[in-house]
Amino acid sequence: MNIGVDAAALGMSNAVVSNTGDVNSGYWNPAGLINLEDSQASIMHASYFANIAQYDYAAYAKPIDDKSAWGISLIRFGVDDILNTTQLIDGDGNIDYNRISLFSTADYGLTLSYARKLQVPGFQYGVNAKVIRRVIGKFANSWGFGFDVGLQFEKNNWKYGLMLRDITTTFNVWSIDEDEYNKIKDAVPGENQELPESTEITLPKAQFGFSKKFEFHNDTSLLVATNLNMQFTKTNDLIATDFVSIDPAIGFEYGYTDLVFLRLGVGNFQNITQIDNSKKVGFQPNIGLGFKYKGIQVDYALTDLGDQSAALYSNIFSVKVDLSIFR
Repeated sequence: MNIGVDAAALGMSNAVVSNTGDVNSGYWNPAGLINLEDSQASIMHASYFANIAQYDYAAYAKPIDDKSAWGISLIRFGVDDILNTTQLIDGDGNIDYNRISLFSTADYGLTLSYARKLQVPGFQYGVNAKVIRRVIGKFANSWGFGFDVGLQFEKNNWKYGLMLRDITTTFNVWSIDEDEYNKIKDAVPGENQELPESTEITLPKAQFGFSKKFEFHNDTSLLVATNLNMQFTKTNDLIATDFVSIDPAIGFEYGYTDLVFLRLGVGNFQNITQIDNSKKVGFQPNIGLGFKYKGIQVDYALTDLGDQSAALYSNIFSVKVDLSIFR
């Protein structure tokens, strides 16, 4: 639930909390759903770790009236067809490849979103209710629940946004198949002797952002957006204290006639300690490209450009459709 959705947003390093205003707002800041003029749908696909893991997303949203809107989205991150070799050796100590089976591990996130304008001019808010489902083959599975709250404000062409994720703390409760666990707990002497904890929690996080779009006379525009991503614990983020750690991100979107878009973003600034104990600041640059025509928008993002964080590149594609074109 922290990876992000929509290639357009990922191309700007996720710096969209203040300016998001489409179907994907259900993920970034549900307050942005207020800006919908009609129903929209969105899908996205990305592959991670040399195509080992697949990340998929689909969303739908529509206005309720001129003061409110709703949306629904589903995320799946999974690794399929994993070899289960726990029974590779039979009771007599012989290797039997017929005993190998396949399983999948996947995480699902279902989000229901609602947004509404406040009485104060320029203010709008949104809330998310999330259901988290995690499955590790037949070995274990869990259910979780959580809530997000978002706020947006606009004045003098400046936009501001605040997103509070997992505001109530998101809890996942695991159910572990003890029969399957007992088959492997003695595979490594002294390891896995006790069942893992059955409760997993996700602590609250906050994102604050601001942005402005500059319009030029030659039918071009430039959107500049900044995010401050906050965790309430000490991490390796660029700014880290015992109370809060802050990872800044900045994104740019250059548009021509609201038809073609070029995007650039830099984020994930981390303090890195190298092997020789020297310090350096790592970061993750992203780029993106988008096309929009008659209510259909196709976007592409290449993340982790330059391999600053020693991760693998990710190619991300997404499509957004204004469903009014079918009427």
